[in-house]
Amino acid sequence: MRSTTTATDRIRMHHLESGPADAPVIVMVHGNLSTSRFYEHLMPRLPEYRVIAPDMRGFGRSEPAPIDATRGLDDWADDLDALLRALDVTAPVHLVGWSTAGAAIARFAMARPVASLTFIDPVSPHGYGGTHPDGTPCYPDFAGSGAGGANPELVQRLREGDRSDYSPFSIRRVMRALYWAPSHREPREDVLVDEVLLTLVGDGGYPGDSTPSENWPGFGPGVSGILNALSPKYCDWTGLVDVADKPPVLWTHGARDLVVADGSMLEFGAIGWSGVVAGWPGAEVYPPQQMIGQIRALLERYAAAGGSVRAEMFDESGHGPHLDAADRWLGVFRDFLDGR
Repeated sequence: MRSTTTATDRIRMHHLESGPADAPVIVMVHGNLSTSRFYEHLMPRLPEYRVIAPDMRGFGRSEPAPIDATRGLDDWADDLDALLRALDVTAPVHLVGWSTAGAAIARFAMARPVASLTFIDPVSPHGYGGTHPDGTPCYPDFAGSGAGGANPELVQRLREGDRSDYSPFSIRRVMRALYWAPSHREPREDVLVDEVLLTLVGDGGYPGDSTPSENWPGFGPGVSGILNALSPKYCDWTGLVDVADKPPVLWTHGARDLVVADGSMLEFGAIGWSGVVAGWPGAEVYPPQQMIGQIRALLERYAAAGGSVRAEMFDESGHGPHLDAADRWLGVFRDFLDGR
């Protein structure tokens, strides 16, 4: 395992690396509120590959540059391209993207050739929050999505570097509740807490800025920061279906995922349906987002257009099966890379 910071023509990027320099390349891209170290337990177990795991813009030890949310996850896709060019990686790479990074690797593949795409509980191809099953927005201004939905206590505890488990909104408690299955005990929890606390907090990072809306629940996406980049106003990877040379796709997903799910309680359609926030206009206007259904529908279209898709559900896993079911996840991933 090697830890390096590389100057690219966009930003300075910290990354972990393992394996021979001349081997086929796997790039593992982390999600929101995480870093490259969420993959470090897997990297030495792929010794026949050169594995690169970068800290993406706004997270970890990379240059703390702001995220232009109006580009969706294209800032991440372009940063990744810049890193690979700086490292003289010219052959198509195998891309792995967890959660938020699912959109980033899809956007990368929509503009550049890749060897394969592996999604781990990816954000919906229609973004996060405020859409009907077919992906159309509940309101024209995409109300209910973006940084305005962030919990202010979580933001404050991130800003203060809180490592405790006293509050359900400390990152330690959030990870235990959302990142992995309740039965999982993460041996690297202290390390991963410290990694998340490296997050760039504020309008350009997490959560981003917000704008008021006349529509329920009263806010809409701003123009900067990671949660706005995930808004359906900007986040869209449905164009993957139209890629001419379609890379093989592996979709892995935890059946107990509470973050990317049909009716996730982190999304305002489900929050309104539950009665937690008053004034919900009803399911005809603002239904709970069917995230799994949206992912499945997009990948079915991809397959119908000639792409190869393999899907694996992890019945006992939460949002990160590569964490709470690492052995099985790695076995599935290896089989996929070997074409089995």
